[in-house]
Amino acid sequence: MTLLVEQASLSMSIQDAGRFGYQRFGMPASGPMDWWAFRAANRLVGNHPDAACVEMGYSEAELSVEQHSLMAVTGAGYELLINGRSLPLWMSFTVRPGDRLRLRKTSGGNWVYLAIAGEVQSTTWMGSRSMFPAAGLGRRLSEGDRIPLSASAGERAAFAGHQVPNKQLPDYADSVTLRVVSGPQQERFTPSSIVKFWETTYTLSTQSDRMGYRLQGSPIAHTNGADLVSQGMVLGQIQVPGDGQPIVMMPDHPTTGGYTWIGTVAKVDLPLLAQLSPGSGKVSFSPCELGEAQSAWAEVINQIDSATQAEEDLWLNL
Repeated sequence: MTLLVEQASLSMSIQDAGRFGYQRFGMPASGPMDWWAFRAANRLVGNHPDAACVEMGYSEAELSVEQHSLMAVTGAGYELLINGRSLPLWMSFTVRPGDRLRLRKTSGGNWVYLAIAGEVQSTTWMGSRSMFPAAGLGRRLSEGDRIPLSASAGERAAFAGHQVPNKQLPDYADSVTLRVVSGPQQERFTPSSIVKFWETTYTLSTQSDRMGYRLQGSPIAHTNGADLVSQGMVLGQIQVPGDGQPIVMMPDHPTTGGYTWIGTVAKVDLPLLAQLSPGSGKVSFSPCELGEAQSAWAEVINQIDSATQAEEDLWLNL
């Protein structure tokens, strides 16, 4: 059985944790824009944390249910309605055939994740269900598409009502400070520009997508131009091209690039960047050491995997 897409959001695709082992061939990992919300959605329905979800972004979406299922929607910038009735995000719930899910766009974020117990049963390419249309691996979902579900989608009803407490949610905001590990080409930037990088508040450009988030602010000056021999690229890497405006690499980023690299955003903070509104979201940077970034990541993973509890437990602990 399936979920029927009645209305597709501007960006709507199937994403699992990513496609790994192929970057040396030029294939990006892809995966979710907001890994925190993605992992929590799977946790709420009892899936493996890497299981495929429906990622929706930037505009409204609506789906029709064709089988009993346990679901959860996490993320920011949306309101969830089931048959016109509002339900909270970050909580698991059951649906029946004929129910309609509407994801109504609001302020305060851009991405939500719909997880279904048993995982979305879409096509697998190179070990991953993540769509990457630029390489011909699937396409974005559109009206009339049917999303195949597991036959066991309705077998975990006991998870219904489990919720992530508010105190365990990401600190989504319109203005964020992101931790950054300094990059390997510090000598390619003027000392004053490096200082400026740490002191500037940038605005997220409207020219941003799943490949990269472009920032606008005080330009960063180079000592000997922006170009260099192409090098491997990683998620969160901050490239600085010739115009001096930073670009943060997101899940569909190229695997190599030939611009200077001033630092890398700690993965733990990338969800805060992903959920900013293009054209108005504000970004500033704070230096951190590699060990600090790794420890923060491990702490959040543990937090997500242990945060969910039944709704009645939340009431008892008020």
